[in-house]
Amino acid sequence: MSNDETSAARPRYDLEDRTARFGEAVVRFAKGIPVNPVTDPLIRQLVRAGTSVGANYCEADDAGSKKEFRYRISICKRESRETKHWLRMIAAAVPEQKAEARIHWQEAKELNLIFGAIYRGKRKT
Repeated sequence: MSNDETSAARPRYDLEDRTARFGEAVVRFAKGIPVNPVTDPLIRQLVRAGTSVGANYCEADDAGSKKEFRYRISICKRESRETKHWLRMIAAAVPEQKAEARIHWQEAKELNLIFGAIYRGKRKT
């Protein structure tokens, strides 16, 4: 199998699109959470962290230096980890949202692992 055939057989993963879809999913999820004095600050923090992952990935993708790229990827990693935290808090505050929160938590975890691998890989260069 040639290189072209091998790459065509494997799906391409576009992190810019994936992080944007994640942010959109977080926004849709947040809109469905009942607002009260407990959930209001949790929702705000969740939306900030969840949408920040994609914004910072876009910044990393356009970085002018390896140092800037690595810094932006580290922010993506931190924001995805923070998103997991806020999803956990929302699941505790609104137990009926726990199943959906878990789905988004899993995606945040996967993104966190991806950004961690990118960050560790870029340190060597």
